Amino acid sequence: MTHLPYIAASYGLTLAVVLWLGIGAWQRTSRARVKLAQIDPRGDVR
Repeated sequence: MTHLPYIAASYGLTLAVVLWLGIGAWQRTSRARVKLAQIDPRGDVR
């Protein structure tokens, strides 16, 4: 019996979680940037 399915599943699950967390962080950053633009009178300064 080979352990390849378990190893592949663990890597796949890890990749899915990393993508999920990354997309969530990107969305939160985008929303925060929009909120800041609404309240900051100076505009978008980078």
